[in-house]
Amino acid sequence: MSKPAYRLLPALLLAAFFLTGLLAPTAEAHPMATSAVLLDIGDDSVDGEIQLPLDRLSIAVARDLTGARVLGADRAFLKSYTAQHISAVGKDGRSWTVELGTGTVRSIDASPHLVYPLEIRPPDGEVTAFDLRYDVIVEELLTHKVIVTVGYDFDRGILKTDDAETLGVFDHATKTLTVPADEGSWLRGFAATAALGIEHIGEGADHLLFLLMLLIPAPLVAAGGSWHPAASRRRAVMRVVHVVSAFAVGHSLTLVLAATGVIDLPTRPVETLIALSIAVSAIHAIRPLVAHGEVLIASGFGLIHGLAFASLISDLGLDRGSLVTTLLGFNLGIELTQLLVVALLMPSLLVLARTRFYPAFRITVAVVGLLFSSSWMLERATLTSNDPFEGVQTWLVGHPLWVATTVACLAAAAHGAGTRTHRPAQQQH
Repeated sequence: MSKPAYRLLPALLLAAFFLTGLLAPTAEAHPMATSAVLLDIGDDSVDGEIQLPLDRLSIAVARDLTGARVLGADRAFLKSYTAQHISAVGKDGRSWTVELGTGTVRSIDASPHLVYPLEIRPPDGEVTAFDLRYDVIVEELLTHKVIVTVGYDFDRGILKTDDAETLGVFDHATKTLTVPADEGSWLRGFAATAALGIEHIGEGADHLLFLLMLLIPAPLVAAGGSWHPAASRRRAVMRVVHVVSAFAVGHSLTLVLAATGVIDLPTRPVETLIALSIAVSAIHAIRPLVAHGEVLIASGFGLIHGLAFASLISDLGLDRGSLVTTLLGFNLGIELTQLLVVALLMPSLLVLARTRFYPAFRITVAVVGLLFSSSWMLERATLTSNDPFEGVQTWLVGHPLWVATTVACLAAAAHGAGTRTHRPAQQQH
C-alpha cells in the first residue's frame, strides 16, 4: 500500500463507521409515542377517551411526570391543561360542551399513558357533524402526532373494533378535524348489525351444532320410543319448519328481554347451559326423549341461546344506538344464517332419512355432538382447562360447504344404491 493511501486509512475507517451507523437497521429503536383520541358517536353525545404518552406530555408541560405525580400532585394541573386545549364547535358555530373524566395511567404499547374519558355534548342534544379542535402536546412539541379514530358510529356501520375508522391526524400544522357525525343512515346500521348476526352464528360452533342436532331427527316421527320415517316428505318438511320456528321464537324472546335489561344472567352459566342444550338434543336425536321433543327442546333451550346473543350485543356496545333497530338487524342476521344452514342440509337429510343408512348416520352425528357438548360443558364449568376437540370444531365451522357437500354425496350414494326403506313406518332404532 502506498504511503498516501496508508495515511488515508484512518479517515476511511472513520467514514465507514459513521456510514454503517446511518444505514444500520433501527430494530432496537423505540418508535416515538403518539397520542390518540378515540370517539364513539351516539345520538345525543360523543363519548370516548384521550391517550397521552407521559414522556411526550412531560416535554410539553416542562415537568418530570411519573405515574405517581400524574395521579397525585399534578392531577388537577394536567386535567386543566388538557381541557384548555380541546374544544368542539358545531357547523352552526355554536360551541359544544367538552368534559373530561377522572384520569388514569395505563400502559399502551409498553409505554405509560395518561388516559382521560371524554364526553362531548351538542347544545341542542342532537349530534351532527362538528369540528374538533385539539392541540394537547402538539402546541409545544412540533414532531408529535395525534391519531383520531372513530370506534363506534351506528349510522355509518362502525360497530366494533375491527370496523374502527381512522378519521385523521392532529399535528403542529393540523389542529382541527371535522367529525362527520351526521353521515350514514339507520339502514346502514341495520345492515351492519344483520351482518354481525350472520357472523356470530356462522362462527359459533355451539349454536350451529345445536341447530344440527335439532335438524337430524326432524324428518322422522317418534313412536314407541323409536324413530320412524315421516309418512311423507311434506310432513317431514313441516316438522323442520316447526323446529326452526320454535328455536327462533325462543331465542328472540330472551334476546329482547335481556337486551332491554329485564333479565340478566352471568355469562358462564349461560354458556354452560348452551352446551347442555346440545347434549340433550343429541341424546334426543339418538333416541326420542318425548314425542315432538325437538320442538320443545328448540323452544326451551332457544331461550338460553337468546341470552347469549344478548350478551354479545352488550359486549360490543351495540345497545348504545337504536336498540330496536339493533335487535331487528341482529336477529335478522341470525335467522338468515339458520335458514341458509337448513337450505344446505335439509334436502340431503330428507333423502337420507328414507334410506336404511340413516339410523347409522343419525346416531354417528349425534354421538359426535354429544362428545363436543360434553367437552364444552366441562370446560365452561371450569372442570377442565381446554377443549381437546377445538381444532376439529374450528375446521368444521370454517368449511361449511365441505360439510354440506359431504352430506349431499352420502345422500346421493344412498339414494342411487336403491336403499330406500320399504315402508315409511319401518322402525329406525
